[in-house]
Amino acid sequence: MSSSYTHGTSGTTLLGDTIGANLDRAVAAWPDREALVDVETGRRWTYARFAADVDQLAYALLASGVAKGDRVGIWAVNCAEWVLVQYATARVGAIMVNINPAYRTHEVEYVLNQSGTSLLFASLRHKTSDYRAMVEEVRGRCPRLRETVYIGDPSWAGFTARGTAERGAELAARAAELSCDDPINIQYTSGTTGFPKGATLSHHNILNNGYFVGELVAYTEQDRICLPVPFYHCFGMVMGNLAATSHGACMVIPAPSFDPKATLEAVQRERCTSLYGVPTMFIAELNLPDFASYDLSTLRTGIMAGSPCPVEVMKRVVAEMHMAEVSICYGMTETSPVSLQTRIEDDLEHRTGTVGRVLPHLEVKVVDPVTGVTQPRGTTGELCTRGYSVMLGYWDDPEKTAEVIDPGRWMHTGDLAMMRDDGYVEIVGRIKDMIIRGGENIYPREIEEFLYGHPKVRDVQVVGVPHERYGEEVLACVIPHDPAAPPTLEELRGFCEGRLAHYKVPSRLRILEAFPMTVSGKVRKIELREQHSTP
Repeated sequence: MSSSYTHGTSGTTLLGDTIGANLDRAVAAWPDREALVDVETGRRWTYARFAADVDQLAYALLASGVAKGDRVGIWAVNCAEWVLVQYATARVGAIMVNINPAYRTHEVEYVLNQSGTSLLFASLRHKTSDYRAMVEEVRGRCPRLRETVYIGDPSWAGFTARGTAERGAELAARAAELSCDDPINIQYTSGTTGFPKGATLSHHNILNNGYFVGELVAYTEQDRICLPVPFYHCFGMVMGNLAATSHGACMVIPAPSFDPKATLEAVQRERCTSLYGVPTMFIAELNLPDFASYDLSTLRTGIMAGSPCPVEVMKRVVAEMHMAEVSICYGMTETSPVSLQTRIEDDLEHRTGTVGRVLPHLEVKVVDPVTGVTQPRGTTGELCTRGYSVMLGYWDDPEKTAEVIDPGRWMHTGDLAMMRDDGYVEIVGRIKDMIIRGGENIYPREIEEFLYGHPKVRDVQVVGVPHERYGEEVLACVIPHDPAAPPTLEELRGFCEGRLAHYKVPSRLRILEAFPMTVSGKVRKIELREQHSTP
């Protein structure tokens, strides 16, 4: 039997560019094509204008004394300025620090100090977040932070006005100093325990990952990509922005944060060919009362990632949203992010039963979590990945880095996976999410997929909660189709009887209106466990 190891071959070579050099190539090829649309504000950029505004901001960064390797933070919701900061910091060799817009003072203070951020770009406010007030509260406790610029405020215009074309020679000299292996981005992973860790990524990491994700969905300069996913996460800024600019495609920002109605309106108005989202976003769009009224006929592809896609949802995305070539991606921030991806010609079963096969120029294997020995195909173990996409390390934290990147440069994902004979990989769950009931290993994903078939279940998450006799028992957290007529525990158990092993059948049920989510759209199972661990 063959081992659970595979690598991605390709006739397409890796890019050796910096992000700035790659953008220059796109501008030279497609100066008049649209690069960016901010739907809410009605602003539009061609590639030529986008590059000019990126350079203007880069000149301002130089005028403000930003050196190569300096950390520049961005704490903002999705907007055109976020994208300009992304490319301008790359141009000058600064390290952009992505800060989750959901963070509050305790978290942002930690990130600013841990990264040593000296300049911060921030939104003014969004929903219940007053970013200026929070910055004012922590500023005295962040000695390295010397300036904050607010998007949509006179401080933004004042900052960009510092940049003048006389800085062109200085910018060119700076570009000549940069290597594609330089660190360019720090993304803080939402740790389930303790403070988040800053995954440090290079030009080479994220530019190539965005490029090959785009290659696998066949992007060209004709594509228009609707991006309701957050830029602060790799899904937005790498799989979205860098995939777009490396192919001359257009980035479309439907709203500052996810709104299902605004997303479909943007697809319709901007004639988008691609749509991104986590499964919960697609579910919200499909469940809009007026969903059928939107013209989505221009869509052909898109990317779904973040968590497994239920079969019924995928069927509707393909049939009703016209996304026949939709792709599933799997990855993590520490791998820039994508390691595995389905191909546009894959059938429904591969798109819902697996997370695809390895990307070009990467390696993956499935190992015994205890011994590290590569498992035979068809056997569950920990997924590991190696190649150009593996992060440089956690910022200023060699000990935590050594816990996840082994001496062979394999990144240990913490995910339980199984590699099929054809090289496609199934994600069974997180090692930490696995339920052990009376000595039986239970993978929540299997039960969730099964319960999606119940007519009263709109969405479901399964977690293990403490049990005196068995150690853990199975709790199903259900969002019903009709809140007035939710399923009972007896109905769910009856639905499972004879079709699932007895130890997998939920013994507890919670009916919920929504799941606790990260900003990137992942369900926080640890919160579900904590909130509902008592009967």
